[in-house]
Amino acid sequence: MENVIIVGVGFMGGSFALALRESGFTGGVYGIDVNPKALETAKGMGIIDGGFTDYEPLRDMPLSLVVMATPVRTFREIALKLREFTGDGTVVTDLGSVKGKLVYELEDILGPRFVGGHPIAGTEKSGVENSVRGLFTGKKVIITPTERTDRDALRTVVSLWERIGGVVEFMDPYLHDRVFGAVSHLPHAVAFALIDAIERLSGEVDLFRYPGGGFKDFTRIAASDPVMWRDIFLENRENVLRAMDVYAESLSHLRDLIERGDEEGITRFLREAKRRRLSLG
Repeated sequence: MENVIIVGVGFMGGSFALALRESGFTGGVYGIDVNPKALETAKGMGIIDGGFTDYEPLRDMPLSLVVMATPVRTFREIALKLREFTGDGTVVTDLGSVKGKLVYELEDILGPRFVGGHPIAGTEKSGVENSVRGLFTGKKVIITPTERTDRDALRTVVSLWERIGGVVEFMDPYLHDRVFGAVSHLPHAVAFALIDAIERLSGEVDLFRYPGGGFKDFTRIAASDPVMWRDIFLENRENVLRAMDVYAESLSHLRDLIERGDEEGITRFLREAKRRRLSLG
């Protein structure tokens, strides 16, 4: 590959560029971001060779790969802009947490050389200055090809992720959203809502003065980027709402057991939850 363009030079985009650098990639790595300070920081850290706040410089630049690393609801607008500058040899992929119909819409705009991708890696931090070395090493990366996906483009994306240490798994785009609506998007929703509940429960006593380790561990992800998670919740709305409904049923069941003072029922509920959690390793 000659040049790689990363649209969105934040935590994920920066970590991806860093991983690319450390894999021995010798081509050009450039960033596009609406925030010139993010580009300046990334260049100062040696993560990118240069950066732009608009797409016009791409016109005369050979583009091997473009990676979208912005909040998912910006992807359509970005794809429409990229279409003017990408050629038949350009592969476009993304780092977004939502796939489903979005993959097909991006294919309609960009053609079969778009390949959906989702690395299962990250932290609650944001900003390119918090980019993490080795973030993707040993981490699962979900690739969501369709019947239209160009096979050469798919091989390019797969080999790239393997080069930087990812463990690739293929998944249908709609199945992806059902899976991660439950195991990723729901936990974030719960963590955000728990912080809100503690705020509302704080009256004459500020409850945030007394958090234990468990509370801090459980709510760590509530420190995540609000814009990114707003977009994920809205873009995967149907699956997130379904997961929240099922969670509400589980919480309601536990509430009923506690209200009835059902010692045996509570113990069974907690024991089964513990068994499933321990099975994760």
